[in-house]
Amino acid sequence: MPRLTSAERERAIGRLEAGDTPEAVAATFQCHISTIYRLLQRFVITGSTADVERSGRPRVTTPRQDRHIFRSHVAHPFRTAAETARTVIGTHQAPISRQTASRRLRFRGLRNCRPARGPVLIVRHRQARLHWAQGFLNWNNVRWQNVLFSDENRFCIDHADGRVRV
Repeated sequence: MPRLTSAERERAIGRLEAGDTPEAVAATFQCHISTIYRLLQRFVITGSTADVERSGRPRVTTPRQDRHIFRSHVAHPFRTAAETARTVIGTHQAPISRQTASRRLRFRGLRNCRPARGPVLIVRHRQARLHWAQGFLNWNNVRWQNVLFSDENRFCIDHADGRVRV
């Protein structure tokens, strides 16, 4: 249900003071009757229909900046949230955080890419890998035909009779 604007709140109070029932006023503005009752109660206590101050931290980005974050991620789907955050300046001229960019994307149904992190290879690791690879330098085709390469994904083995095993 949409919130009533300040003009609609004023009109609703005017109709109530003119003698309309809260049910009729709620039907006119297409809102729940409890909304009208709470509006009337607030008007009686404070004498105003203005919104009360709410607690909570103000948003760092505007709706326009949220759209910019969304569009830039659609254009560059493999961009990380940190890279997007660096391109957006917040409402108080401060850069937004990676978490804020990630939250805005998640709200729109997108996921940000996480940077790929590999193991840190020191000199000893590189030498061990090189030594391991050099052990296969002199292999011929006959020896390589006995090796099954797999990267832990599903793979197919085709048979001569046309059947495929998965």
